[in-house]
Formats: sequence, structure tokens, C-alpha cells
Amino acid sequence: MSSTVTVHPTKGVRGIGMITVIAGIVMIVLGVGVWVVVSQTLSAEEITVSEDANMFAGQHVAGPFTAYAQAEVIDKHATEMADGQTYAQLDQDDPVRDSVMDASFLRASLFTSVVAFGVCALVIGLGIVFILLGSALRKLAGGPQVVIDSPSLTSEGGLSHAAHRADPVELERPSAPTTPAPPPERPSTRTAPEAPSTGTSTPPSTSPPVSPSTPPENPPAAPPAGGGGSPSA
Repeated sequence: MSSTVTVHPTKGVRGIGMITVIAGIVMIVLGVGVWVVVSQTLSAEEITVSEDANMFAGQHVAGPFTAYAQAEVIDKHATEMADGQTYAQLDQDDPVRDSVMDASFLRASLFTSVVAFGVCALVIGLGIVFILLGSALRKLAGGPQVVIDSPSLTSEGGLSHAAHRADPVELERPSAPTTPAPPPERPSTRTAPEAPSTGTSTPPSTSPPVSPSTPPENPPAAPPAGGGGSPSA
């Protein structure tokens, strides 16, 4: 006995996959667009990384790494100018206070651009993930319905037999002829002789049985009482 299982494509999954792909494309476009705008804005300021910077010295500021390097140099110069004090620690009539304030504003602007670059990179990466996920959903739900005809499974090894019969290669091979089983033997009607008892009873006599047709012999006559005289007539 076999059972038929019909697997239908999940409804709505293809639509969800398409929406996910579109969302990923939009995220990539927005991320790249914002990256380009921030980069062009920094480049228009004509800022060059100072020569005493720890990295990217003398390069034009137009990306996240050069912007971070220039912000670190500005902080270094402002700290040296204020003798290690911050803008809040300087006196109001200190002539260095205005320069330290400008340095703080420049550092904040450069760090804001660095954060903007990081957000753009994150959005672009999520867009790529969304496109891959949407494509996978569309492939999983894009196939036609599948009808599976499987034999019934029993507790006595039915699973292994079903897996063996489901193999198409095995189905194409001709089956070997089977030898009919011999008929069952009929039970014998003869009764086995009784075994001698092993108890304390007397063993059976070995003398031949007496035939009932032969009359028994007459016993000898007893001698007369009173001596050896002859009987009277």
C-alpha cells in the first residue's frame, strides 16, 4: 500500500523575496550616494593631512581614514597650544581659548564625516545581504508542485525497505526468481511407546504372557491324611 504526498510551493514567498531584493538594491544605492556626497564635501574643503601625523601624512582628506588622521593631528596641536588643558578648563580671558574652540569644532566635523562613512558602509553591506536573501527565497518558492508516491512504512523494517524500493536504479533492474517455500510437514499420528517409570515401583516381569485359550494345568492331589495305608474301595 502506497501513499501520495503533494508538495505545493509556498504562497507569498516569491513576493517577499522580490521585496527583499528591491530593498537591498535601494539600500546599496543610498549608501553609495551618501558616501559620494560626504567624500566630495570633504574634498571641496581642500584639507591636507599634516606632516607630523602618525599616518597618511601629506594626503588629501577625502575619505574616512584621512579624515580620522587629520582629526587626531588637530587634537594634538590644540593640546600643545593649551598646555594639556581642554577648552572648558581654560580661562575666559585666555587668548588661546578661541583657537582651542576652533580646533574642537574642526575635530567634531571630521569625526562626523567618519561616522557618516561608517553608516554608509553598513547600509551597503546590509543591502548585499538583503539581495542574497531575497534571491534564495525566490529560488526556494519558484519550483512547481511536486508529487511524491511513497510506499507505506511499517514498524518491521518498513523504512529501510521503502528507501530501497524508492531507488529508481533498483526499480529498473529485473527481480530474481523466488523459490517457493516447501509445504509444511504434517504431524505424525503414531504414538511413541511409553518410557519405563523411574520410580520405586516393581519392574515389569520378563515371563511370557499366558495365553487365555490354554486351560490351566490341574494341581497334584494332596496325599491322604493318617499314614501310608491304601485308600478304601
